[in-house]
Amino acid sequence: MSKSNYRGRFAPTPSGLLHAGSLATALASWLDAKAARGIWLIRIEDIDLPRVVTGADQAILQQLALFGMTSDEPVVFQSQRQNSYKEQLEKLHLQGLTYPCNCSRKEITHHIQRQNGSNLPTQGLIYPGTCRTITPWIDPSELNHCRLAIRVRLPRDDQHQLLRQTVGDFVVRRADQIISYQLAVVTDDAQQGITHVVRGADLLDNVARQVWLQQVLHLPVVNYLHIPLVLSPQSEKLSKQTMAPAIWPPNPLATLQFLYSAASHLGIQIPNRNIQTVPEWLQSAILAWPDRQPPCAITF
Repeated sequence: MSKSNYRGRFAPTPSGLLHAGSLATALASWLDAKAARGIWLIRIEDIDLPRVVTGADQAILQQLALFGMTSDEPVVFQSQRQNSYKEQLEKLHLQGLTYPCNCSRKEITHHIQRQNGSNLPTQGLIYPGTCRTITPWIDPSELNHCRLAIRVRLPRDDQHQLLRQTVGDFVVRRADQIISYQLAVVTDDAQQGITHVVRGADLLDNVARQVWLQQVLHLPVVNYLHIPLVLSPQSEKLSKQTMAPAIWPPNPLATLQFLYSAASHLGIQIPNRNIQTVPEWLQSAILAWPDRQPPCAITF
């Protein structure tokens, strides 16, 4: 069967090892790419260095390999791509779409409380635009040396998600010089030629910001598919922050059990329960992926 133009990716943050939730996401991403006869890549999102756990990047790659998932091209590390992010930040700045901001989270919270009483937004703090008109213009040559956060200046009429009302002018570079997730991810996806992204439903509210950045930077808009989150017995999202246990199967049988569990979460039915090897299981899962029931995704 011939290859398609599909290029997907799995992009874990090395702040800890993979757990059952991240395995389900990786598996969904891998299966979607392979069912489309496409390319699947791994990108390590280690741009936020204070959160990086030493050795976690290599451990994650080993975990994925245990489950038969390896990158079809060399693994990309965000920490090695700073120049690309700075170029995109300068493009935004030259369009008049950025401004420096010295507001702290505490100050934003107090402003919103004064405006709305004691009620705060349920989906994060919506930046009120305090520094939109009071901070000075920065010469592009000085942008990368500025010690303030850099925000984008959103238009009054935006996408179907009203970003001005639900997010506000969001940060594209932090005051500590770290490029934001939003800008880094659209830069990486464009430069790696990513066409499809499969990820957890917790990232669904990032789509509008990323599509807006893709449009103003004249980058290709990606197809997004979001899978339901794996929850703990307490109905909480499994995450590294909540100390979700890492998955290290001690033997091939345990590896297959983890895969069956992830497949069940994704609505994949593997008809043959006598499979003995991971490659054999993955081939069966590729065939079953298009017929998953119920549909596992929220699409955008």
